[in-house]
Amino acid sequence: MDILLVGAGLSGAVIGRSLALQGHKITVIDGRDHVGGNCHTARDPDTGVMVHIYGPHIFHTDDDEVWDYVNGFAKFQSFKNRVKTTAQGAVYALPINLHTINQFFGKTMRPTEAQTFLAAQADATIVEPQNFEEQALRFVGRDLYEAFFEGYTIKQWGCSPRALPASILKRLPVRFNYEDNYFFHKHQGMPREGYTAMITRILDHENIDVQLNTLFDAKVAARFDHVFWSGPLDGYFDYKLGRLGYRTLDFEKFTAQGDYQGCAVMNYGDEKVPYTRITEHKHFSPWEDHENTTCYREFSRAAGPADIPYYPIRLVEEKSLLSDYIALAEGATGVTFVGRLGTYRYLDMDVTIREALDTAALFGKKLAASAPMPAFVKSPL
Repeated sequence: MDILLVGAGLSGAVIGRSLALQGHKITVIDGRDHVGGNCHTARDPDTGVMVHIYGPHIFHTDDDEVWDYVNGFAKFQSFKNRVKTTAQGAVYALPINLHTINQFFGKTMRPTEAQTFLAAQADATIVEPQNFEEQALRFVGRDLYEAFFEGYTIKQWGCSPRALPASILKRLPVRFNYEDNYFFHKHQGMPREGYTAMITRILDHENIDVQLNTLFDAKVAARFDHVFWSGPLDGYFDYKLGRLGYRTLDFEKFTAQGDYQGCAVMNYGDEKVPYTRITEHKHFSPWEDHENTTCYREFSRAAGPADIPYYPIRLVEEKSLLSDYIALAEGATGVTFVGRLGTYRYLDMDVTIREALDTAALFGKKLAASAPMPAFVKSPL
């Protein structure tokens, strides 16, 4: 079969490779001048630092098959993401842990003491939290909420935490030990040569033709037997029902001598600081040695028509519109919507790869059974 994949990010690359191995003829197109999507990495021309062009991506997973898959195309170096935050004139470790609690309150509590102390700080009058703010107050109390959650959340989402659902804060965001590794997963690392090199290798197959700087054309797509769409779900339908809401990021790059901030990620919790964080990219490759450094300040705002969408908003209005687009998608033929944009969900890289592998496997089964491929392998709702 002749198959078109729209988007040369992780979804397109993994599905394309899998279907190429099944013997299909694959064409992958992307409107940008590089593969990798938002995982794209490149050497900074001024410092030589490997830069995550669209913001940092740390690979972490408990999925052994996915870990083995990416290691088949790249050498992964161990990397633990240890995030810091500047709030109220001091620097703390995130996620909130025993060190953060003791430092913030000027105490030397042991784990059980800290649990009892924090339980007294929590707002026990909130029985069923109705929004993000109430959920945070119920978990950690007002002092920690105002220092570490309120200002950052306002900047990141552009609205009051009271307008966000409580489900965003799904569990107690506190550790009662001194573990400051941001992730829990057993596999954590970074591809030594960057993500773009890894994805280039995934796409390197005789049955795959990659065409960059190429926009989707419905008339051209009609010539293919099937289309896998990893662009914006609403974009496939030319936004005929309206645009789904996204947050986007603006990056302010700067270089400096030596080590600028001593860590890869420094969040800024105070609302008065206009950016959400500063990322220093040479710390994402600690096995390399660079005299100078490349950093980015990140600013979050509502995405416009010309912006790169990063984070689906998924509030009440967007979910209603999403339902309408799902109905359109399920009524379409010869197309499957995949990936973060195609399913309007925020997906970690390992989940993206897992779903791509499962999608390609399902396509083979449906083809063998002469059955139609569903519009969504994973429902966006």
